[in-house]
Amino acid sequence: MSYNSKLTKKIISANDIVRELNLYRFHSQKIVFTNGCFDILHRGHVEYLTKARDLGNVLVLGLNTDASVKRQNKSPERPINNQETRAMILAALECVDHILFFDENTPLELIKIVQPDVLVKGADYDAKETDPKSKKYIVGSDIVKARGGDVATIDLTEGFSPTGLISKLKD
Repeated sequence: MSYNSKLTKKIISANDIVRELNLYRFHSQKIVFTNGCFDILHRGHVEYLTKARDLGNVLVLGLNTDASVKRQNKSPERPINNQETRAMILAALECVDHILFFDENTPLELIKIVQPDVLVKGADYDAKETDPKSKKYIVGSDIVKARGGDVATIDLTEGFSPTGLISKLKD
């Protein structure tokens, strides 16, 4: 199998991920889930994803579709890279095992399907927040905790953000 084929196989549908997850669970593998736009991949993203992967054996990444990114009102020109490009770049990272697109505003439906052992977000969220209306609430944390899973946050690398990179390019 070509390396390119291996990468494209990481990009999987929500329907197909269930079979893969069952195999991992059969082999007592700990499944980690995180999500995001990952529009312009940078050092902060790589550090975040490698630290997330270190929390288990398999990293499943929920990737916002282009339409979902646009609804987040980050800026009119976002996303810079389309969803297929973002997925292929992320698939090239060894720490990422599977990538699933989601078109909703949150990854809640994917979390229900994946049922991760560990749910991860950046430290701008709070793993202990229980109020779904709070900006610090981690969507799906109630589902993961109810199954006995963990919810974790990872410190973000200072000085790295797609918005900052875009700003530098415009200067």
